[in-house]
Amino acid sequence: MDWSLLGCGANGHVTFAPDEPELRGRLNVTAREGAAWRCLRCGTFVIGEPTSSGPVSAAPRVRRGKELRSAFILRLFAVERFLRAIVFGALAIAIWRFSLSRLSIEAAYDQMLPAVRSLLRELGFNVNHNRLLGLIQHAFKLNPHTLGLLALAAGAYAVIEIIEAVGLWLLKRWGEYFAMIATSIGIPYEIYDLTAKVTWLRLVAFIINVALVVYLVVTKRLFGVRGGKKAYEARLRSASILQAEIDALAAEEATRAEQAAQAEEAAQAEEAAQAEESEQAGEATHAGGAARDHEGARAAAPGPHRGQAGQPGPAGAPNQPEQPAAAQTAGLTDRANGPPAPGRAEPGRTDLPRQADTARGPDQPTDAAATNSSAAE
Repeated sequence: MDWSLLGCGANGHVTFAPDEPELRGRLNVTAREGAAWRCLRCGTFVIGEPTSSGPVSAAPRVRRGKELRSAFILRLFAVERFLRAIVFGALAIAIWRFSLSRLSIEAAYDQMLPAVRSLLRELGFNVNHNRLLGLIQHAFKLNPHTLGLLALAAGAYAVIEIIEAVGLWLLKRWGEYFAMIATSIGIPYEIYDLTAKVTWLRLVAFIINVALVVYLVVTKRLFGVRGGKKAYEARLRSASILQAEIDALAAEEATRAEQAAQAEEAAQAEEAAQAEESEQAGEATHAGGAARDHEGARAAAPGPHRGQAGQPGPAGAPNQPEQPAAAQTAGLTDRANGPPAPGRAEPGRTDLPRQADTARGPDQPTDAAATNSSAAE
């Protein structure tokens, strides 16, 4: 059974137009017949104007599903409490009137008792052991003070039952607590009555009271059972269509915010990567320029100087060409064999006489001329 549809069929749909534009758009659609608003109880879209409007805080609290079934059961208990209140209220009034007119009532009872006894005998009842007649005769023996206390007790019980009935009918949480406590107090006395004598009336009353206490504690989560009030209200919010739309809208906004944050982080990461690439490119350009400058400096600097053959010369001396290895070897051989003969050039030293002539100057004779002069003498 769909209790939500049953509730809408009995009490009509409940539509609401919130002032918030985004939430308003989630509860409203446009049909060919006109604007349609979503019912907060059964969830169907109803064509026509909403039953109420305003901020979300002013939205009606609508019971649906299992909460409607629970409300139906609690109101059945409330009806039973109303009936008890009526019975005990009537009993309290009867006892009070009896205490005020006991003498006249007793005289009327004595006058009518023979006819009552004969009627009971004809119906097959044992008049001598009839409980009702015994209770009436016992009441005539009570003093007015005791009758007043009995009337007061019956009236107080009737008031308690009325408070329970009102709280359960209005589905108030204080009514649930009150009904559970008041009913629990009377259960020990009912158990005592059942141990004394079991009757259908006592047994039915006991079962109803125990069922009410257990149902209130378990389903309404009284006294912290199954999470207490917070868990009960959370279950109500989870079943609410309006709260579900509010949660969905908040989730969408959170998703959009997260996506925007991720896009911003990606843009920042891309900018950082571009800056790093630019910095690396600048460092590479600078390193290439430094390398080219270093190569140019090496190319412009003088090479290593050599003095003797195969050995570097002193720093700052001009470069001297190396002699061929054969010439160097020949010169060394001739020097080892002795000085060369006159007029014979030392191998590998063909330029020495010319250099010697150059060294003597223009006024000094050459070696050949000096030789010739000595021969003539």
